[in-house]
Amino acid sequence: MQVTSFAMNLIFLTLLTFTPNVALVEHAHYHPLNPLSPFELNQVKTLVKNSYKTPRFQYVGLDEPLKTEVISWLMQNKTKEPISPRRAFVVARVGSQTYEILIDLSKKTILRGKAYHGNGYPMLNNDEQELACQIPHKYGPFVNSITKRGLNLSEVMCDISTVGWYGEKNTKRVIQVIWYYSTGGTVNYYMRPIEGVMTTVDLDAMKVVAHRDRLMIPMAKADGIDYRESKQRPLYDNHIKGMTILQNDGPSFTLDGYNVRWANWDFHVGFDMRAGPIISLASIFDHDMNKYRSVLYKGYLSELFVPYQDPSAEWYFRTFLDAGEFGLGNCAVPLQPSKDCPNNAKYLDGYYTSQDGTPVKISNVICVFERYSGDVVWRHTDTESDDYSAEVRPDVTLVVRMVSTVGNYDYTFDWEFKQTGSIKVTVGLSGILAVKGTKYTHQDQIKEEIYGTLLAENIIAVRHDHFLTFYLDLDIDDVANSLTKTRFKTVSATNGTSAPRKSYWTVVHETAKTESDGKINFDSGETHEIIVVNPNKETNVGNNVGYRLIQGPVASPLLYKKDYEHIRGAFSDYHVWVTPYNKSEKWAGGDYADQSRGDDTLAKWTLRNRKIENNDIVLWHTIGVHHVPTQEDYPIMPTLSGSFELRPANFFDYNPVLRIKSLKPVTYVNCSAKLS
Repeated sequence: MQVTSFAMNLIFLTLLTFTPNVALVEHAHYHPLNPLSPFELNQVKTLVKNSYKTPRFQYVGLDEPLKTEVISWLMQNKTKEPISPRRAFVVARVGSQTYEILIDLSKKTILRGKAYHGNGYPMLNNDEQELACQIPHKYGPFVNSITKRGLNLSEVMCDISTVGWYGEKNTKRVIQVIWYYSTGGTVNYYMRPIEGVMTTVDLDAMKVVAHRDRLMIPMAKADGIDYRESKQRPLYDNHIKGMTILQNDGPSFTLDGYNVRWANWDFHVGFDMRAGPIISLASIFDHDMNKYRSVLYKGYLSELFVPYQDPSAEWYFRTFLDAGEFGLGNCAVPLQPSKDCPNNAKYLDGYYTSQDGTPVKISNVICVFERYSGDVVWRHTDTESDDYSAEVRPDVTLVVRMVSTVGNYDYTFDWEFKQTGSIKVTVGLSGILAVKGTKYTHQDQIKEEIYGTLLAENIIAVRHDHFLTFYLDLDIDDVANSLTKTRFKTVSATNGTSAPRKSYWTVVHETAKTESDGKINFDSGETHEIIVVNPNKETNVGNNVGYRLIQGPVASPLLYKKDYEHIRGAFSDYHVWVTPYNKSEKWAGGDYADQSRGDDTLAKWTLRNRKIENNDIVLWHTIGVHHVPTQEDYPIMPTLSGSFELRPANFFDYNPVLRIKSLKPVTYVNCSAKLS
């Protein structure tokens, strides 16, 4: 769900003062994967407006060069000469028609513009959501609904919900407007839903086409729901003291435009209106080979599926595809120095396109920082030696972070690079639960299915899922890779041995040959280790080099397979999918997710059962959680985190952090010490 109080957000962006940005616009052409610069976005705006009558921009992003061209450019030591042509891809609405427009920015020409006639609609832009919230305020039936409840119209807030697809032949691009009440000075209006009132707005005609007022439910109290620090009585009286990270010599990483180099890693950070942060061309330096070796060509969150589990008239349609419907980049927020990111962080700005094509800047949308939290990367104590020696090495990592506030939920996305060669991806869920009003004030009163948890008087938090499908184009030491599945098997130890043991376990390896072989459920009852290997490269002792997927929290869909919301979100059926690389297959939920019908998804592409052995392949990993809310999630939810890891598996000949040094001591001044 996309929050629609954009006017407040714009004021917020204007008033905040941030640390200087290190991503310079003049770097825009130096790297072929850099996001479009403000200058280029304005070029797009001019070209499209000159060719189409009153276009409404839904998505504008980089049309990436061919993968072979990018790799060739990379092999030429990253020459500053741009790959030509530099192109942009635009999805725009003209009247009630969707257009796909390809632009050559180098020649300032439109290469192709065609109408889209398939199912589904493009991502919503922020401006039309704001306008859709304002229109009902002049619509008589809606005003009457507010008046008869004794509410002040000026204190009514809204949220936007997409409507999904339930078998109907819908040809209208509509959304549902959900209403809340903010009286009492609280900013947490999500905890005060005006239950039973719902307004349908046609986004193309920009008018109300339906209004429902079905229930009269008591309004939840405003007491105790404000989460602002200024409104709280501190829980601890200065018991937790201030702390910071000291780097007297500055950071250990370099940030050249959008390119990051740190320790043994080199990679590129991008930003996209739909995907949010994109990590590309991640390679790691092998000191023995004296060269960088490729690991990840591109990785990003492809789709975020959030189906709520209430089949009532006001809730059944709330089954969101957040990336494809609202855009994780569109919903990104400025990061707060020393709060969202530590004091040693550096920042990158991001840009999305407004409805009229104007570039909108999000300051400090991505932060990059080194992290040391006292963890150990390796250690050993030699208890048998005379001096009882111990060797310990600290685990210092590099983090790339972005936060996307998709309506009530705040998602924190971390891409963490480790000196061991691992890439750890963590998603943190916080923000406000989606709740509904109820007549109930105590659990003892409830004798029916309420589809959630009673959190407080007149407030029920609805049960729901979060399924996050990541796109991981792994190029382990080159583009030709294979997926190997390792199954653990218990074997009898009685045959041919004299040992008293009766069993041991061994491993059975299987190489996936086609897409059907690459579909894996981790909760199927079989234990799997998943390794992407390069079958053409070996270590010194003959093992195929590879990277292992250490899976994140896994949950499987619990809905009927023929249920409409599951058809749209069928990419959540498996925790691992593998496809041959195809530039056009980017979005697990389909190119046009709003009101999609599940006919252009990862689940459909893999029915072709293409060859994936010793091929340029993409690994798709879905992590998920079935969220049953608890009272501790009220009135704001403590962060719930889940992560997965891409970890070297016979990629190196020995421990890659064997020779790292301990951290240099940093002079610590105890400012709280009393002077004598």
